[in-house]
Amino acid sequence: MPEGPELHLASRFVNEACRGLVFGGCVEKSPISRNPEVPFESSAYYISAAARGKELRLTLSPLPGAQPPREPLALIFHFGMSGSFQLAPSNALPPHAHLRFYTAPPGPPLTLCFVDIRRFGHWDLSGEWQPGRGPCVLLEYEQFRENVLRNLADKVFDRPICEALLDQRFFNGIGNYLRAEILYRLRIPPFEKARTVLEALKQHRLSPKLTLSQKIKAKLQNPDLLELCHSVPKEVVQLGGSWTSGTQRTTRPQARPLPGHEGHGEAFLSEQQLSSLRGPASKTPKGKRRGRRPTQVGLPEHLPLEMEGAPPNELSRRKGRQFGQRLLQTLKDKD
Repeated sequence: MPEGPELHLASRFVNEACRGLVFGGCVEKSPISRNPEVPFESSAYYISAAARGKELRLTLSPLPGAQPPREPLALIFHFGMSGSFQLAPSNALPPHAHLRFYTAPPGPPLTLCFVDIRRFGHWDLSGEWQPGRGPCVLLEYEQFRENVLRNLADKVFDRPICEALLDQRFFNGIGNYLRAEILYRLRIPPFEKARTVLEALKQHRLSPKLTLSQKIKAKLQNPDLLELCHSVPKEVVQLGGSWTSGTQRTTRPQARPLPGHEGHGEAFLSEQQLSSLRGPASKTPKGKRRGRRPTQVGLPEHLPLEMEGAPPNELSRRKGRQFGQRLLQTLKDKD
């Protein structure tokens, strides 16, 4: 699921891909999208982007003398589970391109597309960042930290830290894979009360006797939770995408979905993990006909108990689909 770093990389991609390109005509929406039409038409305009937390702002700016005369228009995008931007030839648009911006002639016809396979993403015409979201953990660190520590009386901090980290009023840009990495690095139990974890940060002060370089070194060697909410997304940006992303540039084993969980990212295992779960290969007794048998795969601990050890039959697949639907709905509600 795209989180703060992916939105930041998407805005960088739009700015780099659209630099020097002139767009023209109407903005086209696919007929199956339930998002609003974009009432914008111009003979010549530029496209630029900026990201903040889990939102991306796309700005359409008419060139001087463009017809009809009009003011710039800004759109706010939420990527949902699978949103992204792609620049493609106009005669070879990618599937699921639900919003399309066409370049103006001369030059090869190109189209900037908002692509969303699962259609959980959406855009609105307000052009304003969603008011309920806090400062961006990636770009507004000082404001983000102050906003959290100043509001520890809020009831969200009565919840486990793993839940509080998904509240976008305070952790704008943090999502499921980021919170897991942050808590893992600090060895914080995910169900520890959030206020207990965060109030300790208000008491922690570096010795005034330390030099500036010593303070910086101490912070780098022993970052606290709020600092990791800033530095871990920066690491992801430097990698070019999340560790769980299918388009990541790092070399990792190819993952396959568990039987009955196809398409649900949290149920993915690598080939090495699958091999370890299968156990050592057994020899086929003489006289027995070789045949393909369904692979028995161990399930992650977070799946319902009644599914553990279930054979890959229709019942287990049905349970897997039901679990996946609940997981997707939960992630959609948190976005």
